[in-house]
Amino acid sequence: MAKNKALKVDEAKNNKFCQGDLAVYPAHGVGCIESIESKKINGENLNFYMMKIIENGMVIMIPTANAKAVGLRDVIQEDEIQGVYNVMQEKGESKGKQTWNRRYREYMDKIKTGSIYDVATVFRDLYQLKIEKDLSFGERKLFDTAKNLLVQELSTAKDVDEAFMMKEIENLF
Repeated sequence: MAKNKALKVDEAKNNKFCQGDLAVYPAHGVGCIESIESKKINGENLNFYMMKIIENGMVIMIPTANAKAVGLRDVIQEDEIQGVYNVMQEKGESKGKQTWNRRYREYMDKIKTGSIYDVATVFRDLYQLKIEKDLSFGERKLFDTAKNLLVQELSTAKDVDEAFMMKEIENLF
């Protein structure tokens, strides 16, 4: 019984998002917390964020107790955007000598972290690689994913439309 109370206290601490909040879910992007619902699973009541991804309308159920562990986080603040731009403007280490599947795994792992700085690194590296040689099909998909994730979050943080944000990112290169 004491263990259940401790779990509920921990869950309440993690329950930092409210209905209507915007948040970022790793590899899916910016979404809106539509509701917080209780569901009975295996005889235990659990609370879930019901998050609708803005780009495609997909709804994801995220246990509130695991939100931090799965990487759910706030959209970055506008004053953090310059740090993301700095990452994109750095000269990335050349990965052109690695096989495409090794690069793909490394980049996918970075995208899955949910960190916008890691996503910016993937975008930058693939953008630079694209100038040197043709990207594989998988790398092109990753490039598009990283670009979409960046544009979504940065345009949300700056409160500008995505087309404007994409032009601003392209101007960095």
